[in-house]
Amino acid sequence: MPAKPRINKLVVIGVGLIGGSFALALKKARIVKQVVGVGRSRKNLQVALRRGVIDRAETDAARAVADADLVLVGAPVGQMPAIFARIAPALPPHAVVTDAGSTKQDVIAAARQHLGAHFPMFVPAHPIAGTENSGAAAAFAELFRDRNLILVPQTETRAAAVRLVRAAWTACGARIVRLEAAEHDEIFGAVSHLPHVIAFALVNQLAQRRDARRLLGFSGGGLRDTVRIAGSSPEMWRDICIANRDALVPLLDGYISELEAARAALAAGDGASLEAMFRTAQQARARWLVRRD
Repeated sequence: MPAKPRINKLVVIGVGLIGGSFALALKKARIVKQVVGVGRSRKNLQVALRRGVIDRAETDAARAVADADLVLVGAPVGQMPAIFARIAPALPPHAVVTDAGSTKQDVIAAARQHLGAHFPMFVPAHPIAGTENSGAAAAFAELFRDRNLILVPQTETRAAAVRLVRAAWTACGARIVRLEAAEHDEIFGAVSHLPHVIAFALVNQLAQRRDARRLLGFSGGGLRDTVRIAGSSPEMWRDICIANRDALVPLLDGYISELEAARAALAAGDGASLEAMFRTAQQARARWLVRRD
């Protein structure tokens, strides 16, 4: 296990569920002295201050990163190019920068372009944790315990920077896994991004019905379980889906083909085909749950 780091100043840009929970976890582990939060919403920053998620609030990211030891960019991936460009001239030479973005190829390209000479101190990362809630009010220190944290260091990335980021996430209770950027985006397009698109689309389809209010009043656990993630941040998921569209569009095509097969079986009254489809899915789910245990 990596030795516990000592972080005098942590800057969290985007004090939401992920950034706020990272700060709380490091505070709980007693390895960070000061946390500065940066965000667009003064209301959210005030919530973060009241809850002790951060010790000081800033609206200017460049001013915030002065003398920083570690900077976590927890903003939506669509905002990251502008953030990298803003902080690059103000970063002290020793500062390590990391992110929590759900896509990696676009974030790495933006960091390489805008961080310039500081790019070797950038460690791309993605914590595989979250809830359907957002903002500093949703943050909690245990969010990352026993969850995977994906690291995607590049050939230029300095080993000392990787060690610091690895040790910080380990102190949060996360398990560290390394992937290549393209592999990461393909995997999470399938197991995370596609399910979110499906959940949002299903809620939209039901909500557009004339009897939506009455219909949803009869819904039970099945619908709630299926659409839980449609409560997630639309801005964040818009950016993720656009960034990973090269992987996501073919995945959507495959899902549409499955729906078309189900529709054809239903229209034909073909119960055998429908049952076979359902049984295949049930068995695949059972095997997946066994592997997870």
